Amino acid sequence: MKKPMIIDIHGHYTTAPKALENWRNQQIAGIKDPALMPKVADLKISDDELRESIETNQLKLMKERGSDLTIFSPRASFMAHHIGDFNVSSTWAAICNELCYRVSQLFPEHFVPAAMLPQSPGVDPRTCIPELEKCVKQYGNVGINLNPDPSGGHWTSPPLTDKQWYPIYEKMVEYDIPAMIHVSTSCNACFHTTGAHYLNADTTAVMQLIQGDLFKDFPTLKFIIPHGGGAAPYHWGRFRGLAQEMKKPLLSEHLLKNIYFDTCVYHQPGIDLLTKVIPVDNILFASEMIGAVRGIDPETGAYYDDTKRYVQATPNLNDEQRYKVYEGNARRVFSRLDAQLKAKGR
Repeated sequence: MKKPMIIDIHGHYTTAPKALENWRNQQIAGIKDPALMPKVADLKISDDELRESIETNQLKLMKERGSDLTIFSPRASFMAHHIGDFNVSSTWAAICNELCYRVSQLFPEHFVPAAMLPQSPGVDPRTCIPELEKCVKQYGNVGINLNPDPSGGHWTSPPLTDKQWYPIYEKMVEYDIPAMIHVSTSCNACFHTTGAHYLNADTTAVMQLIQGDLFKDFPTLKFIIPHGGGAAPYHWGRFRGLAQEMKKPLLSEHLLKNIYFDTCVYHQPGIDLLTKVIPVDNILFASEMIGAVRGIDPETGAYYDDTKRYVQATPNLNDEQRYKVYEGNARRVFSRLDAQLKAKGR
């Protein structure tokens, strides 16, 4: 069997040059005092700065860990959709998406862009479509990140099954792109951003999709539930039982034709559980490296987010199944990525 291409479907530009954060801080200051609002043209980041930020960070670790290609989107905690209004979000999203596109142009063998959307609390999601279309048509983006809670931990938006979201889903189906369900910074003191809010959102998304019948309206819609699916695999029996009480179809029919889980789970028992509970066709390799958990595990001496080690070591997968997790499933779920790779003879 041929050696799989290791496709990491969950990467964020967490190492962008400092000028990006400085510009954002100025933009936030400009919300209160319009005289301070910076122009887009004020942000100047050279290709050399982009190269250095990638070569000394993500690309270095990809080579060390044996990863070939990363689907690369703006830093999730920086999306901060709760800050400012739609115009603030729109400008910020455009800047961040363009940077990820530039990285993909500088390192075309290693990075493919995915887009953040200019969401804003209480604003019709339809307003995100121009940015989505631009990213797919002009930048070659293969997916999007969709924030189910633009309020930042207060959950003021309707569930993902609500028709408010349908304009986004219609575009996803039209372009055959998946959405990673990914929240941003928590501004609720009860929810630590990466330790609680992210995992809460993953679990919440799964439950919302169980409660509704979204995939009857959109049978080809594809969602990725990151961070191993939050609590879902660990409590799969609970979710199966709740679906049964709600008179829903079996989860294999109700959910698993449309939702996928990534391997951003940072210990061996977690990956062992994920690969034992969730069908292999629904698992995609990912690390979210240089993200939420950047340290070294004293029990193993390896980085927590070196998830390839866990996938390689689990007894629950054979070589054919590992190929699906590393490459096959990603090419199937991200059809535009598959087309781009085939065009390059990969």
